Amino acid sequence: MDPPPAEALVKALELLYALGALNKKGELTRVGEVMSEFPLDPMLSKMIVASEKYGCCDEIISIACMLSVGNSIFCRPKGKEILADNAHRSFHVGDVGDHIALLNVYKSWKESNFSAQWCYENYVQGRSMMRARDIRDQLERLVARAGIPLLSNVNDLDAIKKAIASGFFPHSARLQKHGNGYVTVKHKQNACIHPSSGLADVCPRWLIYHELVLMTKEFMRQVTQLEPEWLLEVAPHYYKVEEVGI
Repeated sequence: MDPPPAEALVKALELLYALGALNKKGELTRVGEVMSEFPLDPMLSKMIVASEKYGCCDEIISIACMLSVGNSIFCRPKGKEILADNAHRSFHVGDVGDHIALLNVYKSWKESNFSAQWCYENYVQGRSMMRARDIRDQLERLVARAGIPLLSNVNDLDAIKKAIASGFFPHSARLQKHGNGYVTVKHKQNACIHPSSGLADVCPRWLIYHELVLMTKEFMRQVTQLEPEWLLEVAPHYYKVEEVGI
């Protein structure tokens, strides 16, 4: 087995340090110890740990399980694309962003008693939802073991978004002048919102994204609007005031 490239290793250590999982000596911090309880990407783990501060762990683990499934939640059967798009749009009412939309999907499915018929009617992949449910059950056990209260704060979308930003603050982007695409705040990389996003036609000034996907150009997938001052609130060690333009 070949060792990982040195550059990739350095970037991984820098990310863990930025997330507060490592100290300056490269040792695991208390936050890092709790993050290590979760078999997830470090940013998802930090998002869950931060949810305790905002009292929304219940919502955050639902979002985390949906993100962990990947991009196989929604389906668009041939000949029913318009019906599927209309069904999917209902989860985005209020331009809440893709993360909250995924939460809405899970909540609605749960309210239907995890119905397969509900998945069929809403053009959602039942198998993917079952996988998300299994992951969420596991996360629920792990947050209990980590001592994080499973609190719900479903009506405070800003609190949920701040918890998301606490893990994904390195993935922030701002709308360029004249509205011609986005540029990532830290590394000045050009990107666009993925066309499947519920915010693709909204174009918020500031956002965070789950991942970058290289297609004909760099696309940001799973995006949520945020206020620039939140970056200073959740990551004052990472961003300078002039970077966020406050």
